[in-house]
Amino acid sequence: MADHFDSLETRDPAERETRFFARFAEFLQAALAAAPGLKRHLGSVDPTAITSRETLATLPVLRKQRLKALQAEDPPFGGFVPAAALVGTRMFMSPGPIWEPQPPGIDPWAVSRALHAAGFRRGDRVVNCFSHHVTPGGFMLDEGLRALGCNVFPSGPGESERQAETIAALKATGYVGTPDFLKVILEKAEETGRDVSSLRRALVSGGALFPKLRQFYAGRGISVMQAYANADVGVIAYEAMHEGAVCPGLVASEDMLVEIVRPGTGEILPEGEVGEVVVTTLNPAYPLVRFGTGDLSAVLSGPSPCGRTNTRLRGWLGRADQRTKVKGMFVDPAQIAAVLKRHPEIGRARLVVERAGEQDRMTLRAEPKTDQALDPAAIAATLQAETRLRGEVEAVPPGTLPNDGKVIEDLRKYD
Repeated sequence: MADHFDSLETRDPAERETRFFARFAEFLQAALAAAPGLKRHLGSVDPTAITSRETLATLPVLRKQRLKALQAEDPPFGGFVPAAALVGTRMFMSPGPIWEPQPPGIDPWAVSRALHAAGFRRGDRVVNCFSHHVTPGGFMLDEGLRALGCNVFPSGPGESERQAETIAALKATGYVGTPDFLKVILEKAEETGRDVSSLRRALVSGGALFPKLRQFYAGRGISVMQAYANADVGVIAYEAMHEGAVCPGLVASEDMLVEIVRPGTGEILPEGEVGEVVVTTLNPAYPLVRFGTGDLSAVLSGPSPCGRTNTRLRGWLGRADQRTKVKGMFVDPAQIAAVLKRHPEIGRARLVVERAGEQDRMTLRAEPKTDQALDPAAIAATLQAETRLRGEVEAVPPGTLPNDGKVIEDLRKYD
């Protein structure tokens, strides 16, 4: 049991499924009564008829664009949060905008399991480099770390020199933040002569942990694991270790049912097929049933070598829609449309996301309208204003970009 958070992680998969659906009918009946937005979305449904994955699949998938529209009609949460759950809680906003509440209780986003699997233990001193402003990332990790008994310094993102100084002063043993930023801190520590050798473990999210980057950290004696999380439902899946090696795939969190569906539909795909990750939780404070994350993944067959028996995902394989993460921030086609609206001299444009070294890089390839000239510097400034990220602008001749409706093209490799 020393390697597992509790016995739930190793129970028979059939028992897990049975217990989930044994609780689901009562949960859904209460949620429909308390959350009018959920009732409007699902329509007429008999909670007692939902007894399996097959019957659950008869319910519609709630995708973010639909949730955004419902929230606009009934702000801020679209009627999905019972009134009692809104008292004394934090409220967050993700790009879209999508509004999210902080659920009540200890470790409300279920982060502790992922932290435990990554090697975090009571008494660890951890720098939390996720943002504590507007979006919930910083609070998600803060709640999970403190529930596990760790000591947390809420350092937030940016200011790499201050981060290195903090780690050296606190003799911090752990880091949580985006995958890329830890490398920036380590390089700044080396540049300024700060001793950050106390760092031994990290849990990263908000972007892909590429193999070369994991190897870089291993060379510094830091074990880095990743969690796949969502601001709406919390940690969906996480990596685990067995005999000193990272197990293939990510293990789904307990009390969460994960499906892989054909993008744009609610159709469940066979094991191994890549599709959209759809999540159902039993959270009465924010009852999301068949919530479409917009992320692509696939189910790996069999249990993890670590002994955890829940569903395994291959990992984050891109976006089912064109919305994508760059340096831990979502970039949406609507933001690119806003750039074009402010620059009517652009005829067609495509945002290309790549890796440059160990960093994400985005380039807006823009075609001018006939006989129009483009000002790449001005467009780049608008791109940064709309996305809050720096990007390059490349002017290309008219007719260069294919007429295929694609606004964002992610060329990064995730395997």
